[in-house]
Amino acid sequence: MQSSTPIVLAVSQRRCTVNTTCCVYSNCLLIMNNYLCKAWVLKKREEQRLEAAQMKFLRHLLGKTKLDKERNQCIRQKTGAQNIVKEIKQYQKKWLQHVQRMDTDRLPNQALQYKPKGRRNIGRPRKRWRDQLHLEDQGTGNTSNPSGT
Repeated sequence: MQSSTPIVLAVSQRRCTVNTTCCVYSNCLLIMNNYLCKAWVLKKREEQRLEAAQMKFLRHLLGKTKLDKERNQCIRQKTGAQNIVKEIKQYQKKWLQHVQRMDTDRLPNQALQYKPKGRRNIGRPRKRWRDQLHLEDQGTGNTSNPSGT
């Protein structure tokens, strides 16, 4: 017995057209993903897994398999989808700009400005959201400081 919604069942059983399924994908899955990805710190492995999951869904949508040897770029063109990792990074930059515009007494802005006292643990430092955005800005030549200091 499945507890899926009627929309998910219709899409999974191929009772919808490709255009309808693309709309479901963009309206449901990407919106949910964007809501959840605001503070993600993506490592290379996680980026690869997200791209693989997206491509698996899009291939299934078009009725293609990996044995058809169709490039990811061609599949994205046919479905009108963008690279999910690029979308996440764009959304995170928008979120950062939004937080920086907030008043200083708002909690998200305070969390962004927070600098803990004391020492970090021994070993390689964990990658933080602020560090990730700072590295991306250095790669693009942008001189803005994401921490706002």
